[in-house]
Amino acid sequence: MNDRDHAPTRPLLIVVGGPTASGKTAAAVQLAQALGTEVISADSRQFYHAMRIGTARPSAAELGGVPHHFLGHLDLEETWSAGQFARAAEPVLHDILQRRGTALLVGGSGLYIDALVKGLDALPAGDSKVRTRLQERFRSEGLAALVTELERRDPATHARIDRANPHRVIRALEICIITGRPYSEQRSTPQDRTDIRILRVAMDLDRATLYHRIDARVDRMIAEGLEDEVRSLTPYRHLNALLTVGYAEFFRHFDGTMDRATTIALIKQHSRNYAKRQLTWLRRGDPWHWVAPTDPVTMLKIVGDAQAR
Repeated sequence: MNDRDHAPTRPLLIVVGGPTASGKTAAAVQLAQALGTEVISADSRQFYHAMRIGTARPSAAELGGVPHHFLGHLDLEETWSAGQFARAAEPVLHDILQRRGTALLVGGSGLYIDALVKGLDALPAGDSKVRTRLQERFRSEGLAALVTELERRDPATHARIDRANPHRVIRALEICIITGRPYSEQRSTPQDRTDIRILRVAMDLDRATLYHRIDARVDRMIAEGLEDEVRSLTPYRHLNALLTVGYAEFFRHFDGTMDRATTIALIKQHSRNYAKRQLTWLRRGDPWHWVAPTDPVTMLKIVGDAQAR
């Protein structure tokens, strides 16, 4: 025997990723049920309690009795950065791993997944005055004006960032303004943490199927009352949480700048655009096992192989 034979096996974190509407939740529930473990959600939109329909937050039935952490736990007025999420999720992760030996991290918010799996760069804290000024510009001039300024200040970040996400654009500009330096110059390439093993499983769908699923999900949201949900949140439309797909388009509709059919079509289009950016993040170089969301047998085999190593 060598020293490795006596070394304790590090606990395993399974990251289930994939674009929006690709079947991540159902796959994670099946894995968690088979493994007898729990799920940490890394979907930043689903953190907000009031945003149930527009974020497709899973119902109790869809959760299948599996404990899920960080779903619907925030009020709209609260803001959570990726760093705050990682700090809150770390003790939860350790507790699950201590009790179960394996944990699941599921979501489509790549920055939040990285925050827990890799850690984050030491970036400056937010400046409320700068952020408020940028948010006011967003409401008065639109996102395109901020994207143009980001391209001028930091072409590298402009090229890689989710340019349809006001949160990301505003935060990148905020850092540029606060520090006087491009955001891209302040980023490193962090590596996976080494205290636990990381296994990544991604949902593999052809683009036509994925887009069909996205369109069908939006239709379900409309049928479930998305329009009424957004209308009820109109007094909070200035908050960061609501500067997102499904809500921003309906606010424009309520302002009279778009008809209802165009609004729904834009939600579908922007959701598909978001899915493309999520796929770009997934394919940036980390080792993902791509598996059909309807193939739990292969997923469990991949997990079993990882557990045996």
